Amino acid sequence: MSAINATRATQGEVLLACEGVGKRFGGVRALEEVSFAIRRGEIYGLIGPNGAGKTTCFNLLTKFLPPTRGVIRYEGRDITGMKAAEVARLGLVRSFQISAVFPHLTVIENVRVALQRARGGSFDFWRSDSVLRKFDTRAEELLADVGLTEWMHLTAGELPYGRKRALEIATTLALDPVMMLLDEPTAGMAHDDVERVVALVKRVSVGRTVLLVEHNLRVVQGLCDTITVLARGSVLAEGDYAAVSRNPDVVAAYLGSEAPTEAAHG
Repeated sequence: MSAINATRATQGEVLLACEGVGKRFGGVRALEEVSFAIRRGEIYGLIGPNGAGKTTCFNLLTKFLPPTRGVIRYEGRDITGMKAAEVARLGLVRSFQISAVFPHLTVIENVRVALQRARGGSFDFWRSDSVLRKFDTRAEELLADVGLTEWMHLTAGELPYGRKRALEIATTLALDPVMMLLDEPTAGMAHDDVERVVALVKRVSVGRTVLLVEHNLRVVQGLCDTITVLARGSVLAEGDYAAVSRNPDVVAAYLGSEAPTEAAHG
């Protein structure tokens, strides 16, 4: 955990709050009375076993789905009824569980497209090369931040899976988010790629607020300041990693009788 982020998490005001939020799909309850608050400057983990309701909650926060009940606030403002594009313009920028890049563009072109969008331009692929290259310096800086400098001229579709996720984080950063919302950024990765992405999230989180949705307890260990654990659509526990990993309800939800830290390495 970043000491800078930990200090800000203690002192900072609430940036994003979920108040009694529920979601039903017909007669199926996906979420019920979910409440938590994310403070400016912290890395916040929303975790739980598969089917716990994490992605549904994530989609409610980013307005890809409307809640059935409850209120979502951002900087004290009720954003419950807003559309996804509106909250993105407020500075809540999300990634997706499945990597979303333009596979036929080069790595630097992907970041350049995001920079154009952030600065109010459209995707003007037909503009002169000299006009587009005004974004290159910042694009190169972002690629250096995520460790993709040597890959910048490779077509994005050729990148290994873990590097594609790094590229997605770079394009998210290009939008200059107030808050980054990352949906299972290590899903489907090999061990080495997981460690690389965890280190990357830690590095780029300095000075930012991050919500990380994960099912893997090992990913949030040493990374998240505060963790909310979901199970069967409800909040099961909240606290730092040490507290939630010892919580008997969390242990039961994940593993039955095994310790969460043991399974996280399995």
